Amino acid sequence: MTSSDDLVLDASHLDVELDFPRSMEEMLLPDLYVGLEIDLLSPGDGIVTNRHHASSDRYEADDPQNQIEGQISPFTLSGWLRHGCEQVLQIAGATACHPGEANADYMREGVYQRDLDSGYHEKGSCLDDHNDGCVVYDLFGGFGDQPGKLLRRPVSFSPIRRNVDVLKGEAEAHYRQVSSQVRSRNDEDGGKPLRQADRDVLGNVEGTWKLTLRDLKPEFVGLLLEAVSFLDVHSDEFTFQLGGARNFGAGIADVWVLNPLYAENEVRRVFNRAQATTSAMEEKDEVWASECRPAFVRALQARVAARNADVPISDDSESIVGGGSA
Repeated sequence: MTSSDDLVLDASHLDVELDFPRSMEEMLLPDLYVGLEIDLLSPGDGIVTNRHHASSDRYEADDPQNQIEGQISPFTLSGWLRHGCEQVLQIAGATACHPGEANADYMREGVYQRDLDSGYHEKGSCLDDHNDGCVVYDLFGGFGDQPGKLLRRPVSFSPIRRNVDVLKGEAEAHYRQVSSQVRSRNDEDGGKPLRQADRDVLGNVEGTWKLTLRDLKPEFVGLLLEAVSFLDVHSDEFTFQLGGARNFGAGIADVWVLNPLYAENEVRRVFNRAQATTSAMEEKDEVWASECRPAFVRALQARVAARNADVPISDDSESIVGGGSA
């Protein structure tokens, strides 16, 4: 794996001129921090805790002093982010690489073909004309010998704010294992329980998800910026919510990419309730929004247009999907 010191922001492979007013040394890249604010989260792939919460003699769910820490699996987060990336390409007028194989054992007949008809191309078919494939395939990779370029870490969480380091991709969150009884509606049963349903949930999640690019292509940054912006704008839509239990309000996530021009102490300041935004941070926000972000979005447009002749490069490169993430 290439070290961050060897990475260069290179757009020479794109048929477009890009002007980045700040150097790599002035950015957090190749790291990107996705800010997370989620009232209730129920990841479908579960939560790894540092305590065996099934030990009834050691843990009481209603004890306000219990302090369970752990990790949120990156698998649910990754699928959610990729879904946003796919939507960005489709909005731009291109198709996105399907995440599954054509010969996979899908639970519903014909689902793969319906996906192809709705804005996807067969996984890996984009390699026929271009060595790197489409930008989604290039970023997330395929199976086997085609690794992705994006490192997606678990999000570590703690209910104790002072134990959270947002620069490591950590969040404040409160864990509970929720148990509910599904009871009979039949009068003859007298409301007796039929079964018990257990679910791991996190409440009041606030922190960051740290992403790292192994290859610093500017279109990768543009795609991630646009995808997070899209997911934030559509956070209350069932399809783009995060994790499970969506009918119960879980998975509605306010998300944004923290300004890559911020210094590390400024990233921490964003999540410090006792500190306000500084004038230096406001100036960086203006530079990023007016000059840096449009350049990355334009790089994405150029990458998509190079592989799709019918997709033009817009003169207005502020955003493909709309929204104000970073």
